[in-house]
Amino acid sequence: MAAAERIRETFAAIPVRGWLHAVDIDSGREIAVDAGEQVVIASIFKILLALEFCRQCAAGQLDPTERVLVRADDRLGGWGTAGCQDDIEISLRDLAFFAMSVSDNTAADLLLRRIGTDTPALLAAELGLDRTRVIGGPRELLESMLADVGAADGGEFARIYPTLTRAQVSTMRVFRPDHTTSSTPREITDLLGRIWRDEAGVPAACAATRDLLRRQVFWTRLAAGFPDEVRVASKTGTLPGLHMEAGVVEYPDGGRYAVAVFARTEEPGARRIDVDLAMSRAARAAVDQLRMPAEVL
Repeated sequence: MAAAERIRETFAAIPVRGWLHAVDIDSGREIAVDAGEQVVIASIFKILLALEFCRQCAAGQLDPTERVLVRADDRLGGWGTAGCQDDIEISLRDLAFFAMSVSDNTAADLLLRRIGTDTPALLAAELGLDRTRVIGGPRELLESMLADVGAADGGEFARIYPTLTRAQVSTMRVFRPDHTTSSTPREITDLLGRIWRDEAGVPAACAATRDLLRRQVFWTRLAAGFPDEVRVASKTGTLPGLHMEAGVVEYPDGGRYAVAVFARTEEPGARRIDVDLAMSRAARAAVDQLRMPAEVL
């Protein structure tokens, strides 16, 4: 059975709607499941954010040790600095670390302000990612969610959201690729391949971006599908009912594969370990196929 067919069956067994693109970074061989469709990417946009930060540091435009004060008004809720109760002072490079390692939305928002709110979109255009669109950062995403359900804050949103019908949820901008930050699985793996081949900026900037991606702590999606000796550098994205991850799988023998997996459930809950593990199985099936002789594909 072809890998694409096995992957479709893996998604159907949950069931979820799934998209996947996997590519051998050096040979260009690929496995695709609806890889050209536009999909919401949520926090996966932080790969562009980190890359632009690293490019500006490498060019001497930013001092990575520059200090930033994170105040109460900056906090968006969630992991890392986003969940702190008191003001904290932190460097720009540690904002980047928290944004990538634990998907800290406050850190990402502050870093985006410092590098320039338009720069991730401009970077995508520079790299030829014509179908990648960036509509603001985490704050803009949160504000659109609150506005679309008529909530004043996150607490009110948490009360309202479970009462919405499926039709009402489908009209929210955050779930509509044409109204929010989005891309295609193929363009996301193209971005990763450029970073790993030192084609997305000077080598120092690409190396620093790779290091940030290797520091993510979440492991239930891509990383769960591979043995310990295989290194996975990746970035998750999560919204109610949407699970996604994109990264690079690196084998001890030098094989390296960019993978982007997206899954959409019909349920609003975000904690679906079965969906995460289905994503890991799909990624493993794709990479296993790519590691076979070319005539097998």
